[in-house]
Amino acid sequence: MNFGVETSDMDLKVRFQKAKESRTFCEIISSLDLSEDVLKDYTSSLKEAALEFENCKSCSGIECCKNKVRGSFLFPRKNNNGVTFSYVNCRYANKDKYKENVSLYDLPLRIKDASFANIYTDDKSRIEIIKKMRNFYDLYINNLSPKGIYLYGSFGVGKSYLIAALFNELAKKNIKSVIVHVPELIRSIKESFDSDYSERFELLKNTPLLLLDDIGAEYLTAWGRDEVLEPILQYRMDQGLPIFFTSNYDMKELEKHFTLGDDKMKAKRIMERIYQVSEPVELVSKNMRK
Repeated sequence: MNFGVETSDMDLKVRFQKAKESRTFCEIISSLDLSEDVLKDYTSSLKEAALEFENCKSCSGIECCKNKVRGSFLFPRKNNNGVTFSYVNCRYANKDKYKENVSLYDLPLRIKDASFANIYTDDKSRIEIIKKMRNFYDLYINNLSPKGIYLYGSFGVGKSYLIAALFNELAKKNIKSVIVHVPELIRSIKESFDSDYSERFELLKNTPLLLLDDIGAEYLTAWGRDEVLEPILQYRMDQGLPIFFTSNYDMKELEKHFTLGDDKMKAKRIMERIYQVSEPVELVSKNMRK
């Protein structure tokens, strides 16, 4: 007699019967249409699946996910005379999957939640930029190659959020974009020339949509202007790829920023490219960060 096997089998039966006290567990095993003698061997995984189903029922969003694999739940399936388990995306993961089309560099993750629905349309100062963005959206999805937008205005009025909202809407059409904070871009490239630098540089040149956020706030050198910003602008202009900008400077002020002493020709050269790829729009509004 092998008492070890009999004891183990008995233990499984007890654990299985105990697990059946959960209504969700019972619903799961009922859907599998297998005998309890087979199902008892999967008791631990079935209990985990039941727990994750329960977590999903009370979940209010992917940021609140309690499951082992965030945004997914363990799902059991009948497989011949046994059970297989795999992770399946939850309703929130599928809903927000389009956000994977927007890449952020050195910006807060909350910017990925920007949407047209949350733009304050009762603020008259935003009407022009909203019209411009909707016009860009219509032209772009119809392959009509519109210019990007150079959105300037005072600190904290929501410039980055507005452009991110446009990018998120286009992301739902499976259009990829990149949002990069220019001061941090210049700083990080200056400090490191590893493989990540060249990868990022190519991404900034080739992504369908690009936002150069907070341009003019960077600590600028001739190298940063001529070897980082200018090649990106030149390449995208040649390829007909739109660029968006946010800045606290209007274009004349930005040209002064790029002049670096008496180097007016280099400043004019880079500004010509900004004019070629974008249309200036001023945003005068209250500080949204107060």
